[in-house]
Amino acid sequence: MRVLSGIQPSGNLHLGNYFGMMKRMVDYQDHHELYCFIVNYHALTTLQDAKALRTQTLYAAADFLALGLDPKKAVFWVQSDVPEVTELAWILSNLTGMGLLERCHSYKDKIAQGLKPHHGLFAYPVLMAADILIMGGERVPVGNDQKQHLEVAQDIAEKFNRVYGEIMTVPEPDICAEAGILSGTDGRKMSKSYGNTIEIFCDEKTLRSRVMGIKTDSTPVDEPKPVKNNPLYEIYAAFLDETGRAELRRRFEAPGLKYGDVKKELVEVIRNYFEPFRKRREALVQDESVVLAILREGAERARATAHRTMQKIRKVVGIDYRS
Repeated sequence: MRVLSGIQPSGNLHLGNYFGMMKRMVDYQDHHELYCFIVNYHALTTLQDAKALRTQTLYAAADFLALGLDPKKAVFWVQSDVPEVTELAWILSNLTGMGLLERCHSYKDKIAQGLKPHHGLFAYPVLMAADILIMGGERVPVGNDQKQHLEVAQDIAEKFNRVYGEIMTVPEPDICAEAGILSGTDGRKMSKSYGNTIEIFCDEKTLRSRVMGIKTDSTPVDEPKPVKNNPLYEIYAAFLDETGRAELRRRFEAPGLKYGDVKKELVEVIRNYFEPFRKRREALVQDESVVLAILREGAERARATAHRTMQKIRKVVGIDYRS
C-alpha cells in the first residue's frame, strides 16, 4: 500500500498537524510504502514572504524528522523539487469543472476569514490532486477538513481515466476518527489562520500560556463537565489511548473537577510527550545541511516516480507528439 500525504510550511506546526497527519505518517512507515512531502507550492496561497517560506520549509522538515520520520523507510521531499507536479496540475485543470471547485468549503472559509480570492486559492484542490496522482498515492492520511479535497482528487482521477484510459490510481482518504479535526484553544478547529494553535515545539512560557488560555464553559465545580465540544477535553484526549480517554471522560462527568487543575496537568502532558523529540529537532535546526541532504535524496527518488507517471500521461494526452 502506497501511503502519501503532505503538510504546509505556512507557520509553525501544531498539535492539529501532529495528530491529524504527522503521527500517523510516522506510524505507517514500518509497514507501508510511505511518500511524505512539504507542500511549499501550496503555502504560496497564503504566504508571500520568501525568507519566511524558506525558513518554515526547513523547520517543517526538521520537525518531521525529529518526530520520527525515517528517510531510509520513506520518500521525503519538498514539493517544489518535483516541478512535474505543476505540469500535471495544468493538465488536470482542463478536466476539472468549475462547479466542482466552487463547492469546496475550504475556499469559502478562507475568503470568509478575510483572505483575498485568487486563482491559486481557488485551484488549490487541483494541485493537491496532482500531488497525489503523480505519485500513485493509494491511501492519504488527512484531517477531516481535507476530506472534500480528497473527494475532488477522486473525481479528477476518475474523469481522467474515463477520458484517457485507466492511468490514474484513485486515492482513498484515511481519516482518524479520534483526531479528524482537533479543536483549537478557542473551540474552533486548530488552525494557524485562526491563531488558536498549540505549537509542537513552542517554549515553556508559550505552552503554558496557550494551554491556560483554552476556552472553557462556566459549569460550576460541583457539576459534571461536558465532553462534547469541549476543547480542553478534546486536546487532552488526543494524547491518551482508549483506556485513558475513558478515564478522562469519567473525571469530566463526575462532580468536583476543576478546569484549572486539568489545564496544569495538560501542560505537563504535552511537555513530557514531546520532550524526547526536542533535542533532535534542535540539532537539525542548528545543522540544516543534514536536513538539506535528506531532502535532496528524497527529491531524487520522488522525481523518478513523477517522471515515470508523466511519461505515461504525456503520451495518452498527446503532449508527447514525437511518440
